[in-house]
Amino acid sequence: MLSAKSLFQEILDNDESFRLFCSIAASGESQGGWENARIAALVPESERSLAPKITRHGADEDKHGRIFNALLKKRGLEPVPVPPETDYTMLLEQHGIGLAHDKLKSDEQLTVQDIVTYLSHSRVTEQRASEQMDLLRKHFADHPDLGRAVKMISGDEDNHLAYCHEELLRFAAQGHGRAIQRTLRECALAEIRIYRDVSLAVMEHMGRLLGWPRPKAAVLAAGIHAVYAWERFAGWRRMVSLKMPERRDALGGPATSAPEFA
Repeated sequence: MLSAKSLFQEILDNDESFRLFCSIAASGESQGGWENARIAALVPESERSLAPKITRHGADEDKHGRIFNALLKKRGLEPVPVPPETDYTMLLEQHGIGLAHDKLKSDEQLTVQDIVTYLSHSRVTEQRASEQMDLLRKHFADHPDLGRAVKMISGDEDNHLAYCHEELLRFAAQGHGRAIQRTLRECALAEIRIYRDVSLAVMEHMGRLLGWPRPKAAVLAAGIHAVYAWERFAGWRRMVSLKMPERRDALGGPATSAPEFA
């Protein structure tokens, strides 16, 4: 019987599929680390108090990238190039989700609207990250190799999501509510489409590496399309709601260090 746990266990047990999985994850996290570091450096003067939190966000993402690379190293594996069609972070940027890299590579200070856009986009993508890591934590928290990594990354993603909620509510109270809701909706609808496409591409690559028969690949593809249909109909709404989180000032302290993998 196909299940999320059995599917990931199959990927985990094969060196080549595990190498691709960790390479994709490490690349995306490292890219997120760079983006947040640049945003922190370019925060407008009126929002400089946000800079340490954005820096913490980027440091967490960098840490996650190092964790995935450490998991590869522990198994004696090297990262592989990430196929472009599986590069979630790059595809988001290409479709206008997140601040453009040309803007982040310049030395021009960002505007308050840029920060509102960044937080809105982060609120959507961190919802996805939090849910994915929660699923892995549910099934692999006690795994001898993955357990510590999964629990640490999952906790960080929950903090990132809480931070986005809290800061967006602060900006909404300052009069940015309409812009926030418009940006959240546009971003959520684009993200679910990109997530579908990336999921299909990743499953296609995994299927080749693991020798999946056509019926199995077809069932998995149908499942991905079904998730997209639900998200397009109603599921996207979970990505655009805002509520004050239980974790207040979730990124108010220093980043935690990555665990050692002997």
